[in-house]
Amino acid sequence: MKKEPPKKEVSKGSVSAAPPEKTAGKAPEKPKGAPRRGKEQIVYIKLDDLHAFKNHPFEVRDDEEMRAMVSSVKDKGVTQPAIVRPREDGGYEIVSGHRRQKASELAGYADMPCIVRNLTDDEAITQMVEDNLNQREEILPSERAKALKMQLEAIKHQGSRTSGQIDPKDAGKRSNEIVAERNKMAVKQVQRYIRLNELVPDLMKLMDEKKLGFTTAVELSYISKKNQNYIAVAVDSQQSSPSQAQAKRMRELDEKKLLNGDVIDGIMMEDKKEVDKVILTGAELGKYFGKETTPREMKDQIIKLLDDWKGQQKAQEKPDKKAEKEK
Repeated sequence: MKKEPPKKEVSKGSVSAAPPEKTAGKAPEKPKGAPRRGKEQIVYIKLDDLHAFKNHPFEVRDDEEMRAMVSSVKDKGVTQPAIVRPREDGGYEIVSGHRRQKASELAGYADMPCIVRNLTDDEAITQMVEDNLNQREEILPSERAKALKMQLEAIKHQGSRTSGQIDPKDAGKRSNEIVAERNKMAVKQVQRYIRLNELVPDLMKLMDEKKLGFTTAVELSYISKKNQNYIAVAVDSQQSSPSQAQAKRMRELDEKKLLNGDVIDGIMMEDKKEVDKVILTGAELGKYFGKETTPREMKDQIIKLLDDWKGQQKAQEKPDKKAEKEK
């Protein structure tokens, strides 16, 4: 028979005397490190070995923002590594960092810091879109439209698989809801941007140049491509863009198969007959007001500024009239 180990004597009152938090016998947990994406390290890759992302929707423009980036790279180097993935044909595909690559090139560098990740096509598209939409200050409507469409299709593709690539927190949500949440947009706004991909190139260009309003462009995107081209020609010849109401009428006529080049010209010319009507688009007013300013607030502010200007004009006229009388 095995001998029982001798029982330790416990003095009376020793258990009750212990503080409540120590009765469980658990030591306080030490702080945990935040989750990390495996063992990633920063490596310097030659610029010649870095290739643009396939069908990259964001243009690398030689603008004021790029010149500022080049100046920063010359002064401090590239402070945020690019995200790249290996290519089957050799070299690396840039997922996030196209402008940093261009800035490094213009600054005279031969390489730049990168983090290499083995990403699937869908994962790469999702990260590319989110990084660019969150980091770029100036994004054209056409760029946002193409990027959101790419991300939506990638998420749909991920959801159709059984490999569990979709984030568990997104389970049960529609693809456009996931896109909206990730880009801090309303679902309806995402749908409108994606709809813009149905515009013909000439109308898309007019929208990017702020010669065509966003809501008007969405209406025109539902019109057949043939008639969209007629509209683009009419805008160019008349140097005037359709209003939202005109775009809506043209869409309705197109659905009834009643829209053609002559009808489009007639609708577009209506605006020119209204001599006393002055139209300022949201894009034009956006240069002077914040994004949160409502149309009513814009109108009130414009009228106030005009009243102030008119008052200044009258104040200047009085001394002039007085001087003329003295003559």
